[in-house]
Amino acid sequence: MNREFPPQHTLETLNFDNSYARLTDAFHAKLTPTAITQPYLVSFNDSAAALIDLDPLESQRVAFLEYFSGQKNLPGAEPLAMLYAGHQFGHYVQQLGDGRAILLGEVVNSRGQRWDLHLKGAGETPFSRAGDGRAVLRSSIREYLCCEAMHGLGIPSTRALCIVGSDMEVYREQIESAATLLRMAPSHVRFGSFEVFFYRNQHEELKTLADYVIDQHYPHLTAAKDKYAQFLREVVRRTARLMAEWQAVGFAHGVMNTDNMSILGITLDYGPYGFLDHYDGGFVCNHSDHQGRYAFDQQPDIGAWNLTCLAQALTPLMSVAEARDALSEYQQTFVAHYLDRMAAKLGVERSPELAPLVNRLLELLHENHVDYTIFFRRLNAFQSVAENRNDAVRDLFLDRMAFDSWAQDYAALLRQSGESDTARKVRMDRMNPKFILRNYLSQAAIEKAQAHDFSEVDLLLRLLQSPFDEHSAWERYADFPPDWAGTLTVSCSS
Repeated sequence: MNREFPPQHTLETLNFDNSYARLTDAFHAKLTPTAITQPYLVSFNDSAAALIDLDPLESQRVAFLEYFSGQKNLPGAEPLAMLYAGHQFGHYVQQLGDGRAILLGEVVNSRGQRWDLHLKGAGETPFSRAGDGRAVLRSSIREYLCCEAMHGLGIPSTRALCIVGSDMEVYREQIESAATLLRMAPSHVRFGSFEVFFYRNQHEELKTLADYVIDQHYPHLTAAKDKYAQFLREVVRRTARLMAEWQAVGFAHGVMNTDNMSILGITLDYGPYGFLDHYDGGFVCNHSDHQGRYAFDQQPDIGAWNLTCLAQALTPLMSVAEARDALSEYQQTFVAHYLDRMAAKLGVERSPELAPLVNRLLELLHENHVDYTIFFRRLNAFQSVAENRNDAVRDLFLDRMAFDSWAQDYAALLRQSGESDTARKVRMDRMNPKFILRNYLSQAAIEKAQAHDFSEVDLLLRLLQSPFDEHSAWERYADFPPDWAGTLTVSCSS
């Protein structure tokens, strides 16, 4: 059987088509990266390279380090820093923009897919706001791994091509080593990209940006009479589904400001984040979030709040009634998608019994400090026969009688389906991951990398790209976190 493979490009023959650069200077500032010194390759992601038809062997060239450390400009690239504003922790900040990242350009692959090449840590820009424009190795590793972990889980996300390191010093809370991260996405336009023009009363630029995003990423709406209202409606739906995906897998973003919300409904900007260890609805992963605004259980409401900010910014292009109508779809879309995901995690069909069963389960997990990921992975092997106590799951709970009560109702629901436990386990093994990117795993990889040992970064990358597989040789990465993991904190500097 013959298979067609996409052409493999060199760095110099990537197919650039820089549509955002063709917008006027009102939308960006054109400039070149400021290089980091003596660059070295920390990690390269073959999977991301395939998205732009890049030959993986290109990563072995000296030119690869030169291009992605900012020392040379990629042929065909038109680097720029994007302008946007945003609500940060509920307060509007009138100008933000790419303060430490530069959009090198957009590569179109052989399948017609468009990918931004966004170099983080590329130096100061007009939007740096007195910052140094640099990224550090620590935060670059965290973002690099989490992009791929989320993609492996099937959750829409930016991707990451590589990390380039340097021994150049950067100060955060302490002296750290610099790095650059090449991040990829179909677009890096954010909610805040629209807010900046709304609050400046620049309605012509607002319309230009909306037309651009619709033409590039929602082309099926181009001819619609109410295309702006339809556009908002689609962003509402995508964002609602994304919030449901985060909740179902136990992911907390940490900084859900409107400038960190993608217009495409993908996970954007991995600063402070965290996956749940034991289930805690009030989990706050960001040490800088003193009020708990972005706590895990607040994320769905914050998603709705952020969409309201976007809708307000788009009101010059539609009526308030149209904006409200689009926003009204958020809650029902979120609930429906969340229940679909939880039904799949439990191996059952949607039914009136599902929501109460899920709510009781989350209360039990919280009260008994049960590890969220390990519970669901063990649940895959649950036996629905009445006489089986399912000790592997049961022993996770301090209050075993409470679990028994829940399990009795769960088993009865499973038996109603008529499906065998064996067949259900096959399905659930593809829904409940064995491996997630726990903070302590990231920290171990970071500490090795700071000593120039990048093996743990590469191992985690491979593991997290297929988190549902057994990977018996890597069993320890699916174990309970060690006690010291609870002492780890991440903040906005992460």
